[in-house]
Amino acid sequence: MSNARPHSHAPLNPLAVDRDALVAEATKLLDAGNRLAMISCHDDGDQRRVVYTFTGDTVHEVTELVVAVPAEDEWIPSLASVSYPAGNFEREMRDLYGLRPGNHPQPHRLVRHGHWPRGWYPMRRDAVAPPFEPDTESFPFLEVEGAGVFEIAVGPVHAGIIEPGHFRFSVVGETIIRMEARQWYMHRGIEKLFEGRTPAAGIELAEMITGDTTVGHCLAYVMAVEDALGIEVPDRERLQRALLLELERLYNHVTDLGALANDAGFAVIDSHAGRLREALLRINKGVTGHRLLRGALTIGGTTLRGLPDRAALREIADDVATLVAITLDHAIVRDRFTGTAVLPESQARTLGTLGFLARASGIHTDARRDHPFVDLGDTIDVVTETGGDVRARYLVRAREFAVSTDIAIDLVDRLSGLATGAAGAERPRDARVPLAAPEAATRAGLGLVEGWRGTICHRVELGPDGRLTRTKVVDPSFFNWPTLPIALSDTIVPDFPLANKSFNQSYAGNDL
Repeated sequence: MSNARPHSHAPLNPLAVDRDALVAEATKLLDAGNRLAMISCHDDGDQRRVVYTFTGDTVHEVTELVVAVPAEDEWIPSLASVSYPAGNFEREMRDLYGLRPGNHPQPHRLVRHGHWPRGWYPMRRDAVAPPFEPDTESFPFLEVEGAGVFEIAVGPVHAGIIEPGHFRFSVVGETIIRMEARQWYMHRGIEKLFEGRTPAAGIELAEMITGDTTVGHCLAYVMAVEDALGIEVPDRERLQRALLLELERLYNHVTDLGALANDAGFAVIDSHAGRLREALLRINKGVTGHRLLRGALTIGGTTLRGLPDRAALREIADDVATLVAITLDHAIVRDRFTGTAVLPESQARTLGTLGFLARASGIHTDARRDHPFVDLGDTIDVVTETGGDVRARYLVRAREFAVSTDIAIDLVDRLSGLATGAAGAERPRDARVPLAAPEAATRAGLGLVEGWRGTICHRVELGPDGRLTRTKVVDPSFFNWPTLPIALSDTIVPDFPLANKSFNQSYAGNDL
């Protein structure tokens, strides 16, 4: 029986600070080892409210700072000098709310498209769809000058079905001197779409934030709602949620293991990895009725159709181990992986890197251990490598596949040993949601989940009628995209597809 807390953190207890004290208070938290998980802006009508959420390096520790900003004096002190991720959150906040970060070292647009009318901020309460303008505002790129320097532009339209992103390379010969990336070509207004929905109506939207992370985002969302409403989830159903997370991690990791081999010219491995991915997707469908694991999570619970076969999971893991051994035994592949696109630990820490990217650069971080919602016991092993190169990122995925298989099999054993009722009965997605928040007050909640790419964070606020007034979503890709240009320095252009695949960040999760 799990002895973990129903939620992955202590109750939220925001600390109000004024603008003059913000930088000092945030610096204290960062110096004490806390991580900035998100900055969330709120339009309260007569004022803007900015919430800074920090997670600690001890289990369940969360601290929030709240700054009120008068509507007639819309600026906030920038934290970019003490936190690189804060700088990007602040640029996003300015583009969507019009709240200016004072003394920001890089005051360029981030989310805002060139055809958006000036003075239009889509996340404000009074925002209406305006007539859009021609895209006449070019995005500033730093030009590298010197003898033999050439520029190569890639994207935003790519071959195949890859999502849009622009990469501008400054090269000498084949060596990349500098690469600048531009995302945010597909802003969909996800956070705006949550507003006014009932908690149950937000589930389907959360499942589609980024298609390969259905469980990770949906679970972070429902946990945030449960946190806000004080809903406790039974042990069995938290175990089921943990199982879903590992099943999602398995099919994504095996996909990447095959794709990385393919980008090094070893296509036969990719073919076999695709076969194993298909087997995992069929297992997923048997568990939830959907190959990408949609439809299982509810507010307050989980509904599964069945449990995966332990022998099938073990057989797939053995096949994956064989593919990994064959891949790394190939001299050409091993040479392409080793020393390519190195992300040093010091720079990974500075940029706030999360997930398997951080672990491949020697950073020992994993929300399954640091902010658990279920006790995984001895099966949880935070896998790290120190090389920071393509090989290290490959090895972390390979080793995590083995660990996730052990976790999944252990969870199946534990679920099988509990009382009947693990699967089968359908439950409405709002079965345990009160019609209104307790005491008709605004309630806030936070959900932290270790998705397959890294830590996912959702923060929700519910109004007196129980409907969503604000949902802030942070995919690990928001933290991790800035690391790719760092790793590409001194990498050759032909290795860009391999390096990019080894990072494999989400465009959709980054640009909401």
